[in-house]
Amino acid sequence: MNNITPYKTKEQQIEIHPDLSLNITSLFDQQQFFDPLNQAARLGICSAAWPLFGMLWPSSIQLALKLIKRPIDKNSTLLEIGCGLGIASMTAKILGYDITASDRHPLAGKFLQKNSLQNEIPPIRFKHSQWGDVPTPALTDTNAPLLKSQYDHIIASDVLYEPNAAKEVAQLIDRFGAKECTVWIIDPNRGYHNHFKRAMAQYGFHLTEMRAITTPINNEPYRGRLMVYQRTS
Repeated sequence: MNNITPYKTKEQQIEIHPDLSLNITSLFDQQQFFDPLNQAARLGICSAAWPLFGMLWPSSIQLALKLIKRPIDKNSTLLEIGCGLGIASMTAKILGYDITASDRHPLAGKFLQKNSLQNEIPPIRFKHSQWGDVPTPALTDTNAPLLKSQYDHIIASDVLYEPNAAKEVAQLIDRFGAKECTVWIIDPNRGYHNHFKRAMAQYGFHLTEMRAITTPINNEPYRGRLMVYQRTS
């Protein structure tokens, strides 16, 4: 670390598809932490959770690959929640989709902008979003406007990582999903999918597909699932 870059980063080239590779700047490891103004702390992000947004998670690459293999109506508005480094959002932008990326971390937008620039991807809208019972944050903490619109298609990867997340993520999806909305969730078999199914049903979303995913990521094995939910008016 130094005064210019108070946290360590690293550069990686990842292959999402034989026709698409990205050069990604991520945090060096999960030991990084830098919150001198307590922005993250006021958003409920503790020191242990602080670096998680900046790690390269395999499920995010699986979500990006799914966007390539499974086209969506180009007239749809797309939202990625819990975007982290924004791998899926950048892929969606390359594919020509109307995508908005969102995350709760005050540095997520900065990393998304940097990675988009170095891969020559047009600017991607970034908004602050956060699930759970949290007070409305200050823009000086989020470094981004708050998410407000509703979307036709919501995507996410590895967001069901604790018991409360099932209910909280479902609430967020209901709030920002259109009356007719499709949801894709890539989950690395964390075990909360049944909780999530029940929570989504309370908001009119029905599980229409659950498919195992075993496609290796950059020569590393992967075990997870794609869940597709739909709500119709």
